[in-house]
Amino acid sequence: MPRSYATPPVRDLLRRYASLGEPLTCEPVAQGLLNRGYRLATTRGEFFLKHHLDGDREAIARQHDATRRLQALGVPVAPPVPDCAGDTVAVLGGRCYALHPWVHGRHRDGAQLGAVGSRRLGALLGLVHICLEQVMEGRGPAADHLSADPADTFALIDDLLARARRRRPRDSFDELAEHRLRERRHLIEEYAHRRPPPQTTGGWVHGDFHPLNLLYRGKEPAAIVDWDRLGVQPRAEEAVRAAVIFFVRPAGELDLDKVRAYARAYRGATGADPAELAAAVHRVWWERLNDFWILRWRYQLHDRRADPQFPAASALAVWWTREYEAVCEAFAG
Repeated sequence: MPRSYATPPVRDLLRRYASLGEPLTCEPVAQGLLNRGYRLATTRGEFFLKHHLDGDREAIARQHDATRRLQALGVPVAPPVPDCAGDTVAVLGGRCYALHPWVHGRHRDGAQLGAVGSRRLGALLGLVHICLEQVMEGRGPAADHLSADPADTFALIDDLLARARRRRPRDSFDELAEHRLRERRHLIEEYAHRRPPPQTTGGWVHGDFHPLNLLYRGKEPAAIVDWDRLGVQPRAEEAVRAAVIFFVRPAGELDLDKVRAYARAYRGATGADPAELAAAVHRVWWERLNDFWILRWRYQLHDRRADPQFPAASALAVWWTREYEAVCEAFAG
């Protein structure tokens, strides 16, 4: 559902800390689709106040401990501030909150990164994966990661098409959505025989590595934020997903020169071989071909915050299918 903000219990929260001062202002942070965050200014400084919507205190504490350990290994992160009792998760009114230092920086997408910046980005994600293996003490439990079933996708397409056609008044977004849904059904029918088998290898990953979760200070990464999706997944797939988000152009094409620089740096940092990256490209390509999360938000959840991403994201799946070999070469060549 669209985001709505309730005033967090700032004074009650600050009483748990010894030296953070009195609250001055608490303003919602506009960027981000899933997090609820606030910029909190006190008489002692600025902080990022995060309201964890899932409310799983144990999982949140595990994320906090991971970032603290990652920082000790030199990964740019912003671990939470512990309270007087040493806790980093505060439960107030049944809701979980955490305070982080405010990081002064800005987001940079792939268009703002040159060849050097692209290499640094790949090396940074590689460092994250290598260090997570250390701080989480191994690669984590093995699990089957299934690829999308075309039958389920066709049922979803039918539902979304019906919703798009019923919408009144219709606009250009609805027209594009209908066109892309029909187009995608034909592509999935044509390439259904290339559905990837289950994947059982994995490792600890950030889980949501994209431009809004990476802050830069100048040209240097200052902090990787939002570790809510820390978990065990195929690591090379996170590398591919991140590149696809960072380096997609407005028309839905990937900047393959930057992808190539990024991927080589990632492989150098992790030791991943070209075959692993090629397999990840195939699985993420299939995932994107069957993915309609933006349309689900719009038509099923009546949430339009992701609408601006749809033109490029929907065009990418079509372009990627046409340029499949070139994309594989960029990641694995």
